[in-house]
Amino acid sequence: MALASTGSLLPSKTLIHLQSTVPSVSTRSAKHISAVHAPEPPKNPIVSDKSTPKPSPTAAASVTAAAATATVAKPPEKWTVDSWKKKKALQLPEYPDAEELESVLRTIEAFPPLVFAGEARSLEERLADAAMGNAFLLQGGDCAESFKEFNANNIRDTFRILLQMSVVLMFGGQMPVIKVGRMAGQFAKPRSDPFEEKNGVKLPSYKGDNVNGDAFDLKSRTPDPQRMIRAYCQSAATLNLLRAFATGGYAAMQRVTQWNLDFTEHSEQGDRYQELAHRVDEALGFMAAAGLTVDHPIMKTTEFWTSHECLLLPYEQSLTRRDSTSGLYYDCSAHFLWAGERTRQLDGAHVEFLRGVANPLGIKVSDKMDPNELVKLIEILNPNNKPGRITIITRMGAENMRVKLPHLIRAVRRAGQIVTWVSDPMHGNTIKAPCGLKTRPFDSIRAEVRAFFDVHEQEGSHPGGVHLEMTGQNVTECIGGSRTVTFDDLSSRYHTHCDPRLNASQSLELAFIIAERLRKRRLGGSQQLK
Repeated sequence: MALASTGSLLPSKTLIHLQSTVPSVSTRSAKHISAVHAPEPPKNPIVSDKSTPKPSPTAAASVTAAAATATVAKPPEKWTVDSWKKKKALQLPEYPDAEELESVLRTIEAFPPLVFAGEARSLEERLADAAMGNAFLLQGGDCAESFKEFNANNIRDTFRILLQMSVVLMFGGQMPVIKVGRMAGQFAKPRSDPFEEKNGVKLPSYKGDNVNGDAFDLKSRTPDPQRMIRAYCQSAATLNLLRAFATGGYAAMQRVTQWNLDFTEHSEQGDRYQELAHRVDEALGFMAAAGLTVDHPIMKTTEFWTSHECLLLPYEQSLTRRDSTSGLYYDCSAHFLWAGERTRQLDGAHVEFLRGVANPLGIKVSDKMDPNELVKLIEILNPNNKPGRITIITRMGAENMRVKLPHLIRAVRRAGQIVTWVSDPMHGNTIKAPCGLKTRPFDSIRAEVRAFFDVHEQEGSHPGGVHLEMTGQNVTECIGGSRTVTFDDLSSRYHTHCDPRLNASQSLELAFIIAERLRKRRLGGSQQLK
């Protein structure tokens, strides 16, 4: 994780109102971001190969007349940090006390940024490599972080399993692995229904610990703005620990054999990892014997970035800062933000907010996405076609992946757009167990990952990464895997606040499966070069 910013960040002092459909006036002038994504034009503009016949004078006159009456296409409206309020905002909570909300948001505006612009720019450069097939994104962490389970051991274990997975992927793919955590801010959750009803009692749905509580009573379910301050503080503490782990020696490659979690020892995946770790250790020994130092920073530290869904717009706006080096605005709540399936409307508030911040962005895409709509959405968020700016995170289920993904890839390619394609094999494979708990079969997750690689191989495009809901804890939330979790096992260690997560053993098993596909892809490319 890069620690230094390339410029200072000034807090935006715009007050926030939740009446998102009513236009608001900013209390300061926000600079229009005309080139927030890139100063250069697209590198691969689409040019027609057909010659255009010269129109006759009569036809030219008709065209001129038609043009005079036609509506001239309007340029995008000027973006400001609060221009999202002019759009329809879905999934936002209704706070009962507007004055308390304003007070909390002003407090957060005065807080330091959680991340820095230079760090976000570095991540964008790495993601551009993944878009070209020269790196692989590993993005993972909690479905939703919670206040209750916040402790150093949980953060360490999730970080550690991500390190292990990255070693497996790097060894198989022989390419850099970009490590991004769903951590230090992944609190808010979209809900399909704004209310939940039990035994005739109807209360607001649980929307994440930064909005309300999960206990089914009126006090817990009433949105409380003070929770945003607690979420900020927890995110800051999490980031502090992650930075220490990433740069303080814990992530040193020499420790590769020491990263195994206790409960993965003497398991199939633990044994496979130890075998690979010993091979890495031997390679390091060879390097040292040859005089190549292992004390180089690249061997003793690692880069690690944070991400979350851009959902709670008042909070996101309060942490948006203008970078004095570039003049661009960055949402400094995380390095990477994504628009969810429920909030990616072309004319919606979330897309409006995201188009003006310079962070690398993700778009969650299900089988419902129309290819032409995806092209339009990418154009709105990345009009200058900057590589690394846009990551498409597909979540469809294996069968839908094979049918729908090719059309999306072809549409984006025809438009000349550069994106990083990533698989989220979790959300399209949620089922309800006989006991009533939500779960995800490991076999279905594995099948979707395989379908993702198969489609990209078929289309000649690059599988750029994987996006997982997972934990370093020894939970029993997803069924299957080599250390088989059954329906009967679910209730023994089912700790998630929202959706089921892969445990450490299942995560490592999936990493080996992906690494094998990366290895075959690499060897296949080598054969073609010969």
